[in-house]
Amino acid sequence: MNYAALKKTDVANGPGVRVSLFVSGCNHACKGCFNREAWDFHYGKPYTPQVQEEILEALAPGYIRGLSVLGGEPLEPENRGTVLELLREVRRRCQGKDIWCYTGFRYEEDLLRWAQEEKEFPRNRAAPVGEILALTDVLVDGEFVEEKKNLRLPFRGSENQRLIDLGESRRQGRTVCLGL
Repeated sequence: MNYAALKKTDVANGPGVRVSLFVSGCNHACKGCFNREAWDFHYGKPYTPQVQEEILEALAPGYIRGLSVLGGEPLEPENRGTVLELLREVRRRCQGKDIWCYTGFRYEEDLLRWAQEEKEFPRNRAAPVGEILALTDVLVDGEFVEEKKNLRLPFRGSENQRLIDLGESRRQGRTVCLGL
């Protein structure tokens, strides 16, 4: 996997001061996307163990609230394995930090269906969507829709995108969105 940018003090992609990793590669090709260069899976720099360690170290200070993973598209099949490895390490080494993941895929229509397929066909489990969702606190889902662009919305770009509290969604057995 390549990454387009690493921001160690970001305040635009989730609450508080965060570390944000922008992965490379996206097949959504949303009209009006702010990060078109990151559509290319080869854009940016290679994601290495050293980059992962840099992210984990950047998460260490008490004033850092958490990690945001966006792109590009973190949940493209080509990116999922590396994203999963990072999220596992964040959970292991950075207790108390929250994880936000931005995706153009829809939670119910795409991600939950893929996670269910992984359970039903574990031998074919090439894409660990279910575990990524289990490690993520907030999922920002939905493609950017230029006609629904709204710069007043916190932490997202268009009105169709949702901030889904995944922990509460699992507890209640239904999709629960944050009231932001």
